[in-house]
Parts: sequence; structure tokens; C-alpha cells
Amino acid sequence: MRYDLIIFDNDGVLVDSEPVANTILAAYLTELGHPTSYDDSLRDYMGAAVHRVHDLVLERTGERLPADFDETLHSRTFAAFERELEPVPGAVEVLGKLVADGVPYCVASSGSHERIRVGHRKTGMDTWFRDENIFSAQDVGQGKPAPDLFLHAAERMGFPPERCVVVEDSALGVAAAMAAGMDVYGFTAMTPAAKLAGADGHFADMAELPGLLA
Repeated sequence: MRYDLIIFDNDGVLVDSEPVANTILAAYLTELGHPTSYDDSLRDYMGAAVHRVHDLVLERTGERLPADFDETLHSRTFAAFERELEPVPGAVEVLGKLVADGVPYCVASSGSHERIRVGHRKTGMDTWFRDENIFSAQDVGQGKPAPDLFLHAAERMGFPPERCVVVEDSALGVAAAMAAGMDVYGFTAMTPAAKLAGADGHFADMAELPGLLA
């Protein structure tokens, strides 16, 4: 194995949540008078913490989102997760191989700890992740594309950044990994490789990932 620590993004990499979450977000913003298509949501918010939604809406319209925006968004998203969420095909097999090979791994997500855990319970990912290897943008001052989250995860797991690799599916996440001084592989199941520029490699099927890591 080329790396001492594998850092996974969560949404779109471990759990297939991006289609569900961005459908909910686009509909809610449109309902609030900020017309947003599903493609708009993917372009602007995929891989980002929820504060980015507030920041972009304020920047573009001069209006603030309602005080209960986060609570309502999370409630709707979690309900949809309970109905629809599935693991990303092949992700469990990758985790099983890492465990068999004795390779440390963790998840570092822009989502809240609650969002991570709701998704993991529904998809069975809670079998593979415990508190000690789950990290959220809630834990640091800035979310992706700042490097803070990945650096925090590496420090807590006990490895230098240059010995870590990140598995990401968003442009913001790739930028964050590069800023942290880590290698990064871009998962292109939903995001074209051209939008993950700067990644050290790209793959469209989880079955390809172990070969890249080795």
C-alpha cells in the first residue's frame, strides 16, 4: 500500500446521497424564492457544508435564508435518506479489503455528524465507521475547499499529510485535498473528470480504487 491513511469523502463516495440531497436542496431553495435546478445545486453546493448555501444566496441576492433553514433542510433530507439511501456500489468491498490488509481509513465529510450517522445507519456503513474515524466540517472552522478538515482528520488519526490520500467526488473536495498537501483520487461516477482537475487519478468504478491505492 502506497499510503498510511485513506481518507474518504462521504456523500457520493460511500453513500449515494448526492442525488437525494441535491434534489431536496434545489426544491427547498426554489420554494423560498431562489429558483434552483438540480444541476444548479450540484454545480454550486456538491461537496460543500451548508454554510456555503447561506453565503452564496446572500452574495447573489442580498437576502438571508430563514433562521430555521438548516433545521428544515436536514429534516427533509434525513427523511428522504430513510426512504431512499443506498451505499455506493462497491464501497463496502473496498472497505473490506482495507480492513483485511490492515490499512487505516476514516471519513471526512462536509456534512454534519448527524447527517453522516443517519446515512451510515441506513446503508450499513456504521459497521465500518466508529466515532474515532468519523470527521465532519463541524469539527473545524472552515469546510472544503479549505484544507482544515483533511488536516484535522490526519492529525487525529496520527499520520502526516504527505502519507495520506483522499478519495473525493467534488471539485471543492479535490481542492481541499490539494491544499492539505495530500494525494487525491477523483471518483467520476457523478462528476466528470474535467471538473476534478488536479486529482492524481480518476476512477469511475469502486472496483478500480484498490489498484490506484496500491
